[in-house]
Amino acid sequence: MNTHFLGDTAVLTGRSLRHILRSPDTIITTAVTPVAIMILFVFVFGGAIDTGSYSYIDYMLPGILLITIASGIAYTAYRLFMDMQGGIFERFQSMPIARSSALWAHVLTSLVANVISLVIVIGVGFALGFRTGAGVLGWLAVLGILVLFTLALTWLAVVAGLSAKTVDGASAFSYPLIFLPFLSSAFVPTDTMPAPVAWFAENQPVTPIIESIRAIFAGQPVGDELWVALAWCVGILVVAYFWAMAIYRRKIS
Repeated sequence: MNTHFLGDTAVLTGRSLRHILRSPDTIITTAVTPVAIMILFVFVFGGAIDTGSYSYIDYMLPGILLITIASGIAYTAYRLFMDMQGGIFERFQSMPIARSSALWAHVLTSLVANVISLVIVIGVGFALGFRTGAGVLGWLAVLGILVLFTLALTWLAVVAGLSAKTVDGASAFSYPLIFLPFLSSAFVPTDTMPAPVAWFAENQPVTPIIESIRAIFAGQPVGDELWVALAWCVGILVVAYFWAMAIYRRKIS
């Protein structure tokens, strides 16, 4: 990674961020869906769900944060698809810039936009009664997990944006990712589920991430769940990155 690559990435990231600043409705839209789900579950279903020592808003907020990220990365796939269709990448090839900087610009823009959305959702969570015993280090740990999860899903979004044939297909891939927290421990304890569903919920990627964030917010020991969560995030990130770069090289060759 050299100065040329870093400079090109910074310039192209600034370009993408300016597009978002000109249409902040994308960030607002990303935050609206998880906020609506949070309000619905807290005020409609929360009173009927036994979460032990947790208040329901404290229990379900980690899952809402993952839904926020899954919603946000759909716009990354959309923006990348539009750039591909608009011929921007062909134009970049005729310029003396690092080729991969165009992809990294979209990834970093996704990271910034999703962090803003997460701040909005957490703010609403506090307004609804969310409370945490986490200190500064705890919050930094949560931020690190969420950033790593965002990067992993964003590179999946890059794969979708490069591979899609239509604009609808570019963003539709995120729907299963948004739905995945519903089949986890995000909203109800897994021991209340039928055995096959509970097995899936306990062994899919988002459950250890949710459990780790929940424990950190509660000021409790995280245990092995954290290492499982990190392994899932890093594994998805590495596979998605090399997959995206392979598709990108084929597209621009």
